[in-house]
Amino acid sequence: MRMLTESANVDVHPAGPGGAGCPATVPLPRYLEQTYWWAYLHPRGVRFFERQWLVNLILWGNYARLRDAVLSEMGAPARRKVLQVACVYGDFTARLAECIAPEGCLDVVDVAPVQLDNLRRKIGTRPGVLLHHQDSANLAFADASYDDVIVFFLLHEQPESARARTVQEAIRVVRPGGRAIFVDYHRPAWSNPFRYLMMPVLSMLEPFALEMWIKDILEWVPATARPVALEKKTYFGGLYQKVVMMR
Repeated sequence: MRMLTESANVDVHPAGPGGAGCPATVPLPRYLEQTYWWAYLHPRGVRFFERQWLVNLILWGNYARLRDAVLSEMGAPARRKVLQVACVYGDFTARLAECIAPEGCLDVVDVAPVQLDNLRRKIGTRPGVLLHHQDSANLAFADASYDDVIVFFLLHEQPESARARTVQEAIRVVRPGGRAIFVDYHRPAWSNPFRYLMMPVLSMLEPFALEMWIKDILEWVPATARPVALEKKTYFGGLYQKVVMMR
């Protein structure tokens, strides 16, 4: 499940630094309206899921561990341009913003206005954080715009065509020497009992998620954009993964 932020000063921009602008209206993807309306589009759903304890429960107590795995990649406050692809429930974005030096910036994109509105309500005053109404599969940013691009629990919610485009777009906007960081589901070890519990759960509630058990994220990267280095680490008996691709 995607998860959302807690504390920053935010303006909504239709396009970001170096972007060519985006349409006045960004249509909602069909899969989002048909499959996930209850979790990300309906106001009651947004209010229900915007609970730190609940998103931690959904991830079997691993929310903080996976969040911190990304934050550890940031290191000390850095003068970086960072892009977060899709809003997330919980305190992920607030904690991420704390890793960015005043000279840096954090942009957050989401295709659902209700998610951007929710994030805007949650965040206080923090310079250098901007929200953008954009589709992850069709970013309006220029090539090589960011030092780091983070995709936290989004890919499993997308059908393969949209997922491939999201991965490609994330790689496209990373500068040479920069990184694309993905955290998502992964195929658990045979000995992990959650393998057998999560299979029916994901089949029922997350119809695209089991595809993450079949393919590595690298397989959605075009041959012409392969990373110069890749690090992969799994968590909780292999149920979750963090993949860092260096451009």
